[in-house]
Amino acid sequence: MKLASIQAAESKLLLNTYERNPYLFVSGKGVFLQDDNGTQFLDLLSGIGVSALGYGHPAIEQAIAHQSTRLLHTSNLFFHEGTANLALRLTEISGMDRVFLCNSGTEAWEAALKLARAYATKARESGKHIGTKFLAMGHSFHGRTMGSVATTHKDKYRLPFAPVMGDVEFVRFNDVADLRAKFSEDVCGICIEPVQGEGGIHPVSPQFFAAARELCDSTGALLLADEIQSGLGRTGKWFAYQHYGIQPDVTTLAKPIAGGIPMGAMLCTERAASAFTPGMHGTTFGGGPLACAVAIAVIDTMQRENMLAHIEEVGGFFKAKLNALKEQHDCIAEIRGMGLMLGVELTSAELAKQVAAQMMERHIIINRTSETVLRFLPPYILENKHVEMTIDALNEILKANTELAGATPAGEKAHG
Repeated sequence: MKLASIQAAESKLLLNTYERNPYLFVSGKGVFLQDDNGTQFLDLLSGIGVSALGYGHPAIEQAIAHQSTRLLHTSNLFFHEGTANLALRLTEISGMDRVFLCNSGTEAWEAALKLARAYATKARESGKHIGTKFLAMGHSFHGRTMGSVATTHKDKYRLPFAPVMGDVEFVRFNDVADLRAKFSEDVCGICIEPVQGEGGIHPVSPQFFAAARELCDSTGALLLADEIQSGLGRTGKWFAYQHYGIQPDVTTLAKPIAGGIPMGAMLCTERAASAFTPGMHGTTFGGGPLACAVAIAVIDTMQRENMLAHIEEVGGFFKAKLNALKEQHDCIAEIRGMGLMLGVELTSAELAKQVAAQMMERHIIINRTSETVLRFLPPYILENKHVEMTIDALNEILKANTELAGATPAGEKAHG
């Protein structure tokens, strides 16, 4: 069996970093993946938010085919046609002024952290005191590299690699009083995910986001918005911070930006950008011709097809259906999220684990985050009929797991 042979080879050859599900996918079309047996799976995870236009989208295929015959790499020592064209699109939709292109979300976040520290250093050199400290959030997740891990809250991500980057203090998410108590002139940046992804699909409260913006304005510290999971349309707006009418100084993108080609981006204001000069930061592969061409195709397709409105419409339908399901099942504690970034919190971790596994058995792909939360990050081209399929399956599975559904909440359920 091909899957078994691949599993055996990986167990001997790959570093033991992933607990893979025992499925072998070989192709995809639209919102469906196909395994090596020809079985179709409705994908409501889209590669953890990456394949936003689904699979086999003609705009992406055409961009890859065209660019592959011209130029794949030049290095950032030279110019190519894609960087400025992509940067223009990103600044127009974000309200930012400058762009740094890289290869992944964690690289984008590293660039944001370095920029905040560099900006603070420049401020001190001009006689203004801004310290070196970051305030990060409880339940946050910013990536796997050392700076990103340092600003990520869960011990399991940080402690095995201690000591990580210092001068980071964690604030209880959405606790304005705690934020104000911990903020001072020693802070160079406040780190916020407008919608926490790995932390359980928790949106920031308007009051907390506004307080963070106010505090940064009071000293000159930078407000950093991590939109790696929530950005580029996922919530029904280009960026989740646009739901709040609050403009950060720095934001980061990655997952959906190039339709599955690895890419990240750090965007910032002109004021923040002034801290970087040539040679201070860089990347070999970031912003290469292929990734830029595909990212331009993704953004242009979204604009041409009015996809933000579609995300809001289908996302609203999905959330309403989930809320209706909640009324039928006491084991559903809460429905959260925006657009097509949705979470269903169940009353036990074991129930959530079973539901995710049984959805896979029914050929519907979701995953579990923060132990008790079912996470939905479907392609933007999802339709209401796919939502109906999902709700029917969830309903049947929850009914069939009545014993687990009656379990008491696992661990700390409150988020803060």
